[in-house]
Amino acid sequence: MDSLTQIVLGAAVGEAVLGKKVGNKAMLYGAIAGTIPDFDVFASHLTDTVSALAIHRGLTHSIVFSVLFAPLFGWLVSRYETHKNFKDWSWLFFWSFVTHPILDAHTTWGTQLFWPFDLRLAFKNIFVIDPLYTIPFLVFLILAMRQKRTTIKRRFYNNMGLIMSTTYLAITLLLKWVAYTKFEAALDTQNIAYLDVDTRPSPLNTILWSANVQTENAYLLGNYSFFDSQPITFDSYPKNHELLGDLIEDESVKRMIAITEGWYTINKKEDTLYFNDLRFGLLSLEPKAENFVFKFRLDVDASGHVIFTEEPKDNRDAKKLLTELWQRLKGN
Repeated sequence: MDSLTQIVLGAAVGEAVLGKKVGNKAMLYGAIAGTIPDFDVFASHLTDTVSALAIHRGLTHSIVFSVLFAPLFGWLVSRYETHKNFKDWSWLFFWSFVTHPILDAHTTWGTQLFWPFDLRLAFKNIFVIDPLYTIPFLVFLILAMRQKRTTIKRRFYNNMGLIMSTTYLAITLLLKWVAYTKFEAALDTQNIAYLDVDTRPSPLNTILWSANVQTENAYLLGNYSFFDSQPITFDSYPKNHELLGDLIEDESVKRMIAITEGWYTINKKEDTLYFNDLRFGLLSLEPKAENFVFKFRLDVDASGHVIFTEEPKDNRDAKKLLTELWQRLKGN
């Protein structure tokens, strides 16, 4: 999730663990702890593109990290804070650390919660920025912050924020299931033979859902809004995996295919190959659009190794997408 959401979650968890004893400092340290797992983004400045993607939401988003580093941070804080209880501070950091990847596991990218095991949890039921999750949560946190640390109202407001956000998260799982059944029914009605279906919410909401459908030689991309009155339509994108040729044996290519879990297409322009990650869709709702959110140029260096370079995004596409999303959300 976005940084603000993780700060709010961390602060609320910190308050629930230690707020009665240390007041707003529990929120402060919880907020700090809620952002620490995302420090893995700096890996992109220290290594190649593929390795950075593999590292992202790995170790720092695991139970192992929470268990090992919570006592360290708890000890450091207990050294200079007036509240000296090492165990209390360790619990605050542990719960603020571990709830971060648990929430991220509900997004499209997911998390390696059980690192070092090669298992990425990605329930794909909430977008990384969702105002309906964050804003009510933030309001209740602010209300709690304004109360004295020992008052019942403070605990009530903080608990309400945690309960409402968790309830909304549970509702998105139900919405995902409903959307999935709609896509499945549309495929059956249109007599489309498919191998797999992958669904996710569109940006900023859980009303409009997107689906990637795997067929033998292509991927079908479609959208469904709960306000739709017309049948779901799908756009076909050929896999073109054969364009990789011998590059399929390159270690970076193998790692990227594993990262995308096989949801990718290849296209070729002016003798240059491009790797399109389908998991995050397109920056356009227009039919047959090709501006994928994550698109990588493939180059081969002097030693024969493949180098992935992410194609830059056009800010105009993002602005245009917001307008298209609003119109499409209202139904077809």
